[in-house]
Amino acid sequence: MSQTAILGAGVMGETLLSGLVRAGRRVDDLLVGEKRAERAAELEERYGVTVVSNVEAARKADTLALVVKPQDMATVLDEISGELRPGQLVVSLAAGITTAFIEARLPDGVSVVRVMPNTPALVDEGMAAISPGSHCSDADLAEAESLLASTGRVIRVPERQQDAVTAISGSGPAYLFFVVESMIEAGVHLGLPRATATELVVQTVVGSAKMLRETGTHPVVLREQVTSPGGTTAAALRELEIHKVRAAFLAAMEAARDRSRALAEGS
Repeated sequence: MSQTAILGAGVMGETLLSGLVRAGRRVDDLLVGEKRAERAAELEERYGVTVVSNVEAARKADTLALVVKPQDMATVLDEISGELRPGQLVVSLAAGITTAFIEARLPDGVSVVRVMPNTPALVDEGMAAISPGSHCSDADLAEAESLLASTGRVIRVPERQQDAVTAISGSGPAYLFFVVESMIEAGVHLGLPRATATELVVQTVVGSAKMLRETGTHPVVLREQVTSPGGTTAAALRELEIHKVRAAFLAAMEAARDRSRALAEGS
């Protein structure tokens, strides 16, 4: 079995690690690159995984998942590039960092895959979009796919679509949490205890998402099924239209896309 190294053991790095362990990946086949001694000891105790330096991880592993902040990517690549060899696979989970940026800093023959994950990976309901670099094989892409499948769903997209993916699913959980927060506050305003409002809203969101996934029905159809003519839902939706909520979502996601592009250009 080939070895996989995870460089960067923050929240998303540990999420990937725990997902791989739960998916049945042998701990002996996993390495973690982590410089903080206290954090390294914590991971070793929790997962039984071997924690090494980034350089040693690059030397030993066949696949390296770089789960580092975008602003730290150049430093990490400079640190490990001398240890990398043709045939290895580098999977980047850093927002806004292009495969071209990574390839320019690595030896020829090292394959690169770019990933945009999201935080529901913490509960194995992540949505990851992956894109191949300039000389990435189907086998390399499949390996990246199997890594991310341990924490949720995976789709393949052309790299030019990654900024839009970042705006939709990468940042998407925050939009939904914002909506949930607003609905809970509305419940309190309407006289409900906060705990009651929270339970009502959270289960409504979970149930609605499950309906979308399991029925495959278009959201417009599902919305119309709830909206009786002249009823309470129709009155509420009219207010959302008056306040241009649909247009606000579009503007918000365009802003997120533009920021993703700016991050990429700054890299």
